[in-house]
Amino acid sequence: MGEAGRRWARRLATTAVVAAAGAWALRDVRDALGAPPSGTRADRIRRSPQFRDGAFHNPVAAQVTPTETTVQLLGKLLRDRHRRRPSAAVPLVSADDAAPLPTGGLHVTWYGHSSALVEIEGRRVLFDPIWSERCSPSPRLGPRRLHPAPIPLDRLPRIDAIVISHDHYDHLDMATVRALWRTQSAPFLVPLGVGAHLERWGVPQARIIELDWDETADVAGLRLTSTAARHFSGRGLTRNNTLWTSWVVAGPTRRVFYSGDSGYFDGYAAVGAAHGPFDVALIQIGAYGDAWPDIHMTPEEGVTAHLDVRADLLIPLHWGTFNLAFHDWSEPADRVWQEAKARGVRLAVPRPGERVDVDDPPPVDGWWQAIA
Repeated sequence: MGEAGRRWARRLATTAVVAAAGAWALRDVRDALGAPPSGTRADRIRRSPQFRDGAFHNPVAAQVTPTETTVQLLGKLLRDRHRRRPSAAVPLVSADDAAPLPTGGLHVTWYGHSSALVEIEGRRVLFDPIWSERCSPSPRLGPRRLHPAPIPLDRLPRIDAIVISHDHYDHLDMATVRALWRTQSAPFLVPLGVGAHLERWGVPQARIIELDWDETADVAGLRLTSTAARHFSGRGLTRNNTLWTSWVVAGPTRRVFYSGDSGYFDGYAAVGAAHGPFDVALIQIGAYGDAWPDIHMTPEEGVTAHLDVRADLLIPLHWGTFNLAFHDWSEPADRVWQEAKARGVRLAVPRPGERVDVDDPPPVDGWWQAIA
């Protein structure tokens, strides 16, 4: 083969490698999209009181289409970008750094965004775990973490239940789910329809528990109840073919409320009346915006929701890890602290990885303000 032939062969080999890499990346994106509910799962969805006209619906209608033009949204995106990120490294608390605490009682560890571990009377419940670098179907595009996960996924303790609130990428992460079903034996508790995504990713059907609102499952001595929320769902172009939910976790004597993502609505008072009072509420307070007021609470609404469900300690979630809105990075924590003080609400704002004793929480010290 002459030099021209060798060059042609090298180009051909390079093209083949690039094509193979592209096909691999596209396969990952395709898999991350998940799968639509079908078969008996779809039949069950059609019987849900929340499902009609081919989609799930909120108890109170929610506007999920931005009212601003694309140009206006792009302008917001480009302005003050530095203010939507911390100015220095977010302080993390690793398991090695944390002071030893009793294994009984009630403890909450916030790992960032909405990922949290609840230790309740000797059992462990992991909520909305996302350990990937990006919350996106692609590992190369989409919102990137603003701080590392404070503990490697394979160093988590034994989990008794893995709980998902809905199927958006910042709450349901394919890589994390796949790692957890291999390294843990806990069942996955998910809203109706979300089990189709998990099955596509290899999770055995026997480890998937799907619940509609007001349905319960008993796991490891705990009772977990799916309760209403005001949000939406979807991992591709189709919206609302899976359900979204908040969660109640009840042990023999302790109770926890987890909001997932939600706009404020009167359903929180109903949850409090039916399932409260709660020892602690984990409440979404970030990624709010004027263009989508019905699907994410402001910090002030989060405090109101906390009071509605009749909870004692408030731990804010859904802030600090991913840049998903136009507000300043530190604004959710500043506003929730101010509102909690004004309304006499007990508040803990842990650093990522910090384990909070619900009965003796650390005082709020404004740690985020030094890096705002």
